[in-house]
Amino acid sequence: MQYEHRAKQKQQILVGIWAGHYRLNLTGPLLYLALYSHDAKYITYLLITSLKPHAYNHKERKRQSTIMEDGIEHRTVNVNGINMHIAEKGEGPLILFIHGFPDLWYSWRHQIAFFASRGYRCVAPDLRGFGDSDAPSSPSAYTSLHIVGDLIGLLDAVAGEEEKVFVVGHDWGALTAWSLCMYRPERVKALVNLSVAFTPRHPMRKPLQTLRAVYGNDYYICRFQESGVIEEEFAEIGTERVLKEFLTYRNPGPLYLPKGKGFGHPTESPILLPSWLSEQECKYYASKYQKTGFTGGFNYYRSLDLNWELTAPWTGAQIKVPVKFVVGDVDLTYNAPGAKDYIHKGGFKRDVPLLEEVVVLEGAGHFLHQERPHEINKHIYDFFRNFS
Repeated sequence: MQYEHRAKQKQQILVGIWAGHYRLNLTGPLLYLALYSHDAKYITYLLITSLKPHAYNHKERKRQSTIMEDGIEHRTVNVNGINMHIAEKGEGPLILFIHGFPDLWYSWRHQIAFFASRGYRCVAPDLRGFGDSDAPSSPSAYTSLHIVGDLIGLLDAVAGEEEKVFVVGHDWGALTAWSLCMYRPERVKALVNLSVAFTPRHPMRKPLQTLRAVYGNDYYICRFQESGVIEEEFAEIGTERVLKEFLTYRNPGPLYLPKGKGFGHPTESPILLPSWLSEQECKYYASKYQKTGFTGGFNYYRSLDLNWELTAPWTGAQIKVPVKFVVGDVDLTYNAPGAKDYIHKGGFKRDVPLLEEVVVLEGAGHFLHQERPHEINKHIYDFFRNFS
């Protein structure tokens, strides 16, 4: 019985090492004995006395990461079977920032600087398919179950014993944040979502069928379904120009991408950048998308119908964490058919009963956390202070 107990203990320890929860502080002959000796008592002693916590050892974390001039630490964490790049800064209660498309962790640069200086620990990952994180090739690997699984793995790795964290999401990051709160509400202290309101699952209508019926086949989400085709069109336009087209889009109406016509104007015509977006910032985005392409981002849209099928058990489920929602009145999401009525006439509050505040920023577009960082930072800060 004692041998079986020791063997089981060794197995549990080795699993913990493999999962990344511990670091083995053995080398050379001692490492060989620990792993291959048949003396269960001795090897268990070696393993136990040499273990050091891995995920929560901040000194070790510093040695395995890169700290940039702005004080933001960059490292890679293995979560849910992928390598995820994260940017982090600060100490204190953890805020998880979740980006959208076509964004990166970088879209939260203003928020990271602000909150790190006010006693929060900011963690902003590149979601799977983006930036320096792994990008599985199949669209079926991009459902909300996969993405939330990644984030739960990330929280397990970086939050330590902290059960609940603050969450901020934008665009697809907002959709992911809604899913995170639905699947694992016990991990979220409070949520601020930007641009994209909660969308209850309709049991009788698949998303793509609905979008095509309302907007037609030239609607950007419908065009993103054409694997390889839209990638080729964007390659002809050029990565940096495509990013500028998205980031500077301020038409409150739907975005159409007719085949062969790009964004609807000549590709040689200049794009005037707004005051909140610099050429240097555009080049940072472009440097990452030139490396990975847009397919990872497109795969979120290509998994819409599969996601609808898999989330049937949550039909009618509510979001039961404290929420604040902020949107710009020029945002195309706010001006989508039925959106304003849903947000302001009871539907939103019905589905998100702990919705405490809705803020509509006059004159703000889709990328409001970059366009109006000071206002957004204050809205987030004022809300989270109620729970700190």
